[in-house]
Amino acid sequence: MSSYQKRTKDELAARVAQDIHDGAYVNLGIGQPTAVANHIPKDREVILQSENGILGMGPAPAAGEEDYDLTNAGKQPVTLLAGGSFFHHADSFAMMRGGHLDICVLGAFQVAENGDLANWSTGEAGAIPAVGGAMDLAIGAKQTWVMMDLLTKKGESKIVKQCSYPLTGIGCVKRIYTDVATIEVTDQGLKLIDTVAGLDKAELEKMIGLSLL
Repeated sequence: MSSYQKRTKDELAARVAQDIHDGAYVNLGIGQPTAVANHIPKDREVILQSENGILGMGPAPAAGEEDYDLTNAGKQPVTLLAGGSFFHHADSFAMMRGGHLDICVLGAFQVAENGDLANWSTGEAGAIPAVGGAMDLAIGAKQTWVMMDLLTKKGESKIVKQCSYPLTGIGCVKRIYTDVATIEVTDQGLKLIDTVAGLDKAELEKMIGLSLL
């Protein structure tokens, strides 16, 4: 058994931010993905969009400087960069559905090897499932990236042969960023981009239960 250290939430957010190209229009989903805003390289212009009607968000505000009239779709206070704007919810969804976003970064319960995404319901009793704008983002963005822990609390892989949870989008995921590895979804199969130090490909394949290119 190899010895490796998982990426922290901030390290994972920084890893995602590293791959966002200059000039990209990006939506960061509720949950872990919102932290990506804090790690955009300072020499790179990335225009962040929120489905509740904001374009041009910056990093999270400093403690004590929060404005709760300025929040993202997850009700978290945000900042606005110079040139940022507000608009109607319907206009925001027109951006999302119309192919105007280069990248969306979403959390997930499961991602299938063909890029199917399940991120809105596990069917647990008492849960209040709501797909929200995820289905619009998953299909509307030019690229859908997923950011998540590789394993569930039970130690089961969230990357699967076929999703068992209700689908959000079909064949939409292009990249999977996890706490131990980065994987690309290709027509030929899942392609390993990188792993954390100390984790080799064979052990990662064993964790996932699928072969990697």
